[in-house]
Amino acid sequence: MLWSLIKIVAFVIAVTALTFGATMLMDVEGGATIGVAGKEITLSTLEMVFAFGALVVAVWLGLKLLAFLVATFKFLNGDETAISRYFDRNRERKGYEALSEGMMALASGEGHLAMTKAARADKLLKQPQLTNLLTAQAAEMTGDRRKAEETYKKLLQDDRTRFVGVRGIMKQKLSEGDTETAFALAQKAFALKPKHEETQDVLLRLQAEKADWSGARQTLGAKLKSGHLPRDVHKRRDAVLALSEAREILEDGKTIEAREAAVEANRLSPDLIPAAIMAARSYIADGNARYATRVLTKTWSAQPHPDIATAFAEIVPDETPEQRIKRFRTLTKSTADHPETKMLLAELYIAAEDFPAAKRALGDLVENDPTARNLTLMAAIERGEGAADSVVRGWLTRALTAPRGPQWICDNCQHIHPKWVATCGNCGSFDTLSWKNAPAEEVAMPSGTEMLPLIVGQEPVENLPAEVTVTDAEIVDTETQK
Repeated sequence: MLWSLIKIVAFVIAVTALTFGATMLMDVEGGATIGVAGKEITLSTLEMVFAFGALVVAVWLGLKLLAFLVATFKFLNGDETAISRYFDRNRERKGYEALSEGMMALASGEGHLAMTKAARADKLLKQPQLTNLLTAQAAEMTGDRRKAEETYKKLLQDDRTRFVGVRGIMKQKLSEGDTETAFALAQKAFALKPKHEETQDVLLRLQAEKADWSGARQTLGAKLKSGHLPRDVHKRRDAVLALSEAREILEDGKTIEAREAAVEANRLSPDLIPAAIMAARSYIADGNARYATRVLTKTWSAQPHPDIATAFAEIVPDETPEQRIKRFRTLTKSTADHPETKMLLAELYIAAEDFPAAKRALGDLVENDPTARNLTLMAAIERGEGAADSVVRGWLTRALTAPRGPQWICDNCQHIHPKWVATCGNCGSFDTLSWKNAPAEEVAMPSGTEMLPLIVGQEPVENLPAEVTVTDAEIVDTETQK
């Protein structure tokens, strides 16, 4: 409606301008006299303008007629396609002009105009491999999904445009949420063009969502071969996929295969915490404590994590607290200043009832980097040293509102996960979880000594005095009494 109004207004303005111009020319004095064969022709200014316009049109028609006469002459001399080529050239020229205008309209966001130009180009050119793509994209822009899908299906019939058709329908199914069909189309598109980067990324994401870890590793290998992925990134992500595959194998009850896959994942990326833990536990199950110690120590040096300490404790589950402190020095000696190391040592000394040493291990952590965990540990230390209940309650009160500390957080959407997963449960991105501090507003109820039973072993914990073991339930009870 708006476009029609604009055309009407433009027409009125043009007619008005021409009328005004003609009136002005009629008022101009003078003219021109042309002598031909003894005759004189006098033209006014307005007549001269019309005569010049007629001359331009006559020259243009003359050139066209000349080209047609040349084509006719060639036809009469045996070139049977000369006349048809003459008309084809004109039609092709108009068709390519319409195609070009359609592409410009599409780039400008004028979907309806692009569809009109695409229809005209299709009529003139008779080359659907060129015009169907323009029609499909214009239909998508205008929201005509049915027309777009029909046009993409037409592209499937030509080997030259089959990939474009498959990709177009795949993107439509993804936007509709039909991941099953999109997955099948992504596999087809990948088979047609295995080096296409966008197709590789879509297929890899869908394979990760569907836990097709073996297929995802093949796709990842294709990305490496085609140069779309740095080798170090490929190695890391391949380790993530190998770890996910190992977990799935373990769930199926295939213990030996799962152990082999876990060891491979750790070999590919030694700093991948879940892979190191799973590999270490496979070594523990085989009775190979030395290999388990080596794997966990290497990973702890790269990124200290409480789950690593848990697995390290499982190597010798029945040792005394004093023996455990001595053995853990192998793990902690390279990261003495790390907050995780300080809290780990504090937990070990609490288990051994050496509360002054536990306080020294924490150092100034509760002042410089207070978290729910280290504040809860400080409450346990104060209680172990016989401090008044008001002092213990003070530390627990601070723990209630303190940050939780490092957690598994998606680098893409900042979603917090209770445990590591290969694919973010919120945004679906792959291999984006990092062990880091949450935003300042994220505060959780403290569970600071949840690691104690696993680190110190069940027997030593049971032997501790009741006042030493601080749990979430005790924190809640304390706050209720307060």
